[in-house]
Amino acid sequence: VQLVESGGGLVQPGGSLRLSCAASGFTFSMYYMSWVRQAPGKGLEWVSDINSGGSTTRYADSVKGRFTIARDNAKNTLYLQMNSLKPEDTALYYCARGLGTTAWPRGQGTQVTVSS
Repeated sequence: VQLVESGGGLVQPGGSLRLSCAASGFTFSMYYMSWVRQAPGKGLEWVSDINSGGSTTRYADSVKGRFTIARDNAKNTLYLQMNSLKPEDTALYYCARGLGTTAWPRGQGTQVTVSS
C-alpha cells in the first residue's frame, strides 16, 4: 500500500491550494479515504472523509464551507480543494485509508503553510 500526497506549499491568507493523493497497492475504489492534518506542536486532527463511491463527504467544523474533498476512482486519486485558507490551516496534511485519525496507512504528508 502506498499513498503519496502532493500539492502543498506556501500561500497567503485567503488563497487556495489543491492537494492530491495518489494511491497504489490496494483497490482504491473499495475504501473510505480521509484527510488528516498535524499542526506544529499539536496532535493529529481529522479534516474530511469520503465514502468509496464519492457520494458522501464529511468535514470538520473548522474547514466546512472552505474545503472540498473528492476522488477519482479511475485514477486512484484523492483530492482536497482548499479555499479561503487561514494561518490556522498551516499543517502537514496526510491522506489516509479509512476514517478518522486512526485511518491507516497514511502517506508521508505534504506541508501547507499559510502566511503573509
